[in-house]
Amino acid sequence: MSEKATAYNLYVVVFFQKPRFKDKKMLESRVAQEKIVGKHVFGNLYNCPENIISDEKYLRKIVREAIKQANMTLVSLRSWSFGGEKGGVSVIALITESHVAVHTWREYNYATVDIYTCGEESNPEKAFDYIVQHLRPESVTRYFADRSSG
Repeated sequence: MSEKATAYNLYVVVFFQKPRFKDKKMLESRVAQEKIVGKHVFGNLYNCPENIISDEKYLRKIVREAIKQANMTLVSLRSWSFGGEKGGVSVIALITESHVAVHTWREYNYATVDIYTCGEESNPEKAFDYIVQHLRPESVTRYFADRSSG
């Protein structure tokens, strides 16, 4: 299901401040108060075969299957194919637990994968690994973050 795509620029500014704790007990107290509310797995896939990352139907299929494999619940799946010399595909899945996104850049043989989940039952790492396996990159950078409430 392709739709005409509109490009938007999104600028995000993030400020990081090192937490300051007077002693170890304060740090331990703070950590005890935080609850992990989400898991975020994301990464970059380099030197993927062009025929794979250009195939919208195939990308939809692997995202759908990754969701099943990782015990997530699909709500909606949308995709867009960008033609031309610098084309690519974006697949976005809204899941009950949060989202799965795959974006590809054919001219760079490059893809990004972003999976965020809430709850205890789903396994975003498994979904990430499934997608990577099927996009067949030569190399991958992978990041994981627990997202806490504190």
